[in-house]
Amino acid sequence: MSQKLGFKSVFAIVFGGQVGSGIFMLPAILAPYGVWAVFGWCLAGLGAILLAIVFGELCSRFPNTGGPHAYVMKAFGRIPGFFVGWCYWLVSWISTSVVIVASIAYLNPFVGDVSSFDSFLLEVTLLIIVTAINCKSVGFAGKAEFLLMILKFSPFIIVPILIISDFNPANITVSADFARLSPFELLSAVTIQCLWGFIGLECATTPAGSVQNPSKTIPQAIIFGTCAVALVYFVNSTAIMGVVPGNVLAASKAPFADAVNVVAGKNISLLLSLAASIVCAGTVNAWMLTSAQASLGLAQDGLLPPFFGKRNSEGSPYVGVLICCLGTIVILALTKNKNISEQVTCIVNFSVTAFLMVYAICCAAFLKITLQERKIGKLIIGLFALAFCLLLMADASWQSILISALFFASGIFVFPFLKIGKLSELSKKTQPSKKNARY
Repeated sequence: MSQKLGFKSVFAIVFGGQVGSGIFMLPAILAPYGVWAVFGWCLAGLGAILLAIVFGELCSRFPNTGGPHAYVMKAFGRIPGFFVGWCYWLVSWISTSVVIVASIAYLNPFVGDVSSFDSFLLEVTLLIIVTAINCKSVGFAGKAEFLLMILKFSPFIIVPILIISDFNPANITVSADFARLSPFELLSAVTIQCLWGFIGLECATTPAGSVQNPSKTIPQAIIFGTCAVALVYFVNSTAIMGVVPGNVLAASKAPFADAVNVVAGKNISLLLSLAASIVCAGTVNAWMLTSAQASLGLAQDGLLPPFFGKRNSEGSPYVGVLICCLGTIVILALTKNKNISEQVTCIVNFSVTAFLMVYAICCAAFLKITLQERKIGKLIIGLFALAFCLLLMADASWQSILISALFFASGIFVFPFLKIGKLSELSKKTQPSKKNARY
């Protein structure tokens, strides 16, 4: 029986890769921006859909395992492909730590206020469970993600219905601290925050070699999945901001639960906290799968040491999964003494910028390929997607840009150990034997 992923599993990866800590944390972060937060969701959603079309088109042309690096390699060569793939792999599992922190934070009503060390142990426990799922097989991880996605949909349907009768537009106001900013400054600042919610729209491109009919399945899943995510974000975030006053929402640690608590009482909000934790756990699973498949694709193309390409009898790149797990534990340990807000913010700021850099380079690759094919409509889409990335990067802090650039530059220490010119030889070494291969 084939263990390859079908449309439902790939759609779940797209949805799960994007919907996680963002939808539960961002309403509080965006509350001081008032109505500009609503405009920010619209603009970020439009930009995300443009990027989804770009990645969908790229994957339909080059359905290779690994995702972004494969497209850059086709357009600009193997060396740029390595550095893009290296940065993407690093930032993907580093960003996973944010979602793990959020998942455990939403269990606070059940476990109470625990020490930072106890929180760290719970975070590591969740990470180990997700690692075990992904070490089983890609197909098993995809099926698990689909089940988690079904659980994810329930709170996003229930919450707006519960709180819509208490919606008050007067609650959506710009705070005094932000009122002095120009409309352009407000919109650009809020859009880059909203984009965090869409990071991961491309994650379904990484397991292309493990997908049924990837040139058709993945583009459809990316576009439909991103449109669904944009709708969920807009409806739920706007509803929450309209129910909880801005000054109260800005100080909230669990905006979803607090919004429901205003309307339906504590018992229902406890259920929402549990649901939020499950949603974040599903995102951890999606990103673990993405990170491992990204390193697998790099190894198959000779852009990472061959041991990253080792797979078990079920086809899981278990070495990549374990390395991502260990790296994430280090990040969690280094940030465990910060409070939740600081822990999330310090990682989100540079992660979004790093992803934007990867997206921008992929858009440039798309433009080069499309220009050669002389397809004007797709060329316009690519130009708008690239402009979107560049505008948001221009508004990022210099610290975020510097850290993101260091992700790329760190690949210099690995590059000398790679045999960039011997693709075919290394690719053969990373393929599973016919005896053990399941797909």
